[in-house]
Amino acid sequence: MSTNLLPLTILSASVALGTETEDWTLDAPAGEEDPIRSFAFEIAFATPFSAPPVVHLGLSGFDLDQCSSARITVTAELVSEFGFVARISTWRSSRVYSVEFNWLAIGS
Repeated sequence: MSTNLLPLTILSASVALGTETEDWTLDAPAGEEDPIRSFAFEIAFATPFSAPPVVHLGLSGFDLDQCSSARITVTAELVSEFGFVARISTWRSSRVYSVEFNWLAIGS
């Protein structure tokens, strides 16, 4: 029995973003017209994959205003062989001062 398995490539890193990151706006209160706010951050892989990999994000830390509800999501978007966009979102009265997350990309 012959199996042609391609070797997997695994890349990972930790990312910290917040009020000192250029264009960060998640610490400002939401406007009445759009209660959802998000911040997009481009991640480039150190080594390109041969096809878009599977990307997993894990929230590892945050600093949120204690006077409002803690609402936060972290998602991977626009995944390609070369990188992806990490989107941090919050809504309503939540104010996010910083976020730390880890990412893991698995592919060939």
